Amino acid sequence: MHKKLLAMILACAMVIGLASCGKSVDNAGSATSTPAASTAAEPAADGAMKVGFVYIGDDSEAYTANFIAAEKAIKEEYGDKVQTIAKYNVAEDAVEDPLVELCEAGCKVIFTTSFGYGEKAKELAAQYPDIQFCQATCANADKDTANYHTYMGAIYQGRYVAGIVAGMKMKELIDAGTITADKAKIGYVAAYPYAEVISGYTAFLMGVRSIVPEAKMEVNYTNSWGDYDTEKTMANAMIEDGCVIISQHSDTEGPAEACEDATKKGTTVFHVGYNQSMVDIAPDSSLISSRQDYAPYEVGAVKAVMDGTELPVDQWAGFDEGWVAMTELNEKIAAKGTQEAMDAAIKDFKDGKLTAKEIYKGDYKGTNPFDKNDTIDLTEGFAENSTQSAPTFAYVLDDVITVLSTN
Repeated sequence: MHKKLLAMILACAMVIGLASCGKSVDNAGSATSTPAASTAAEPAADGAMKVGFVYIGDDSEAYTANFIAAEKAIKEEYGDKVQTIAKYNVAEDAVEDPLVELCEAGCKVIFTTSFGYGEKAKELAAQYPDIQFCQATCANADKDTANYHTYMGAIYQGRYVAGIVAGMKMKELIDAGTITADKAKIGYVAAYPYAEVISGYTAFLMGVRSIVPEAKMEVNYTNSWGDYDTEKTMANAMIEDGCVIISQHSDTEGPAEACEDATKKGTTVFHVGYNQSMVDIAPDSSLISSRQDYAPYEVGAVKAVMDGTELPVDQWAGFDEGWVAMTELNEKIAAKGTQEAMDAAIKDFKDGKLTAKEIYKGDYKGTNPFDKNDTIDLTEGFAENSTQSAPTFAYVLDDVITVLSTN
């Protein structure tokens, strides 16, 4: 469903007592929302352990929907052994009261699911030492606050595999004479110039270049996680500039719809998404999406609390433990042999034959966008996710990646 229509529906729903939100932007990981939060609680069973969740949005948004799927997995796994209490549409600068409410309600573990919640969640963890706080997409956990934990999937793996899919399509276009190798250009709609975003689009490009070494990338930053109009406008601009693949690290369907519109008009362009499959929105242009699956961590964390076992300070995994996943490949438009190439790469990740240090490696130099004196040489590779769950690679590759706009 179109995000603008969803916004209208949610706004109307406020009249009958449901909470809704208008999107603003904050820190890495998702859109923020203002200011009302709605709460849903599963009926309590005798002796049920209470589990709390704080969400930046609701299930109408792909980013939050991935976390809600993990909550459902907890309920399916433990049934009446747990009672879940969820706070929806909680702005990052308004998270304290919902967190305190969950603490006072007796939750034994609380999952906070947007980067901007991290500092307040850690602060409250110190005040409520008997409650386990699990914060996604953040990097501020330490041993001093033993009941505060961070987690995130090694999403560079999914980005790289998505890049292979795009590269296979690009090679097909080259082999067919539709484009020449010097026209192998990718457009990337990116939210912010943060490490999480830069690391992701670099891994994606490396996946493409594993198939088409000549491929280059243009990046447009929207400075928003959920601005449909800006995302679509930037995608259209890059399509007009000759990009034959458009990908994204942003939360709306704008780039996919831009590709589908262009395809219907006879332009050769394909799309790779994130967080959700966009094939239903763009059946003739969207190839695949990568996403994170938070269920393995959250289900395991609940079990640890039930059993009284220790949770790691920071935790991450990739395809090997099901923390990273791919949506179904659009076989209708994918290049021949794509599924086999994907399967081989995923197997190599699982077996440890393909590592970050091999992906972020080559005759490349990169520059920190915030400090031109801070550069990196990738001759020996870069070990992403070697020390923490949150990505740390934050260098724009010279000569092969061009930043067009910061909006």
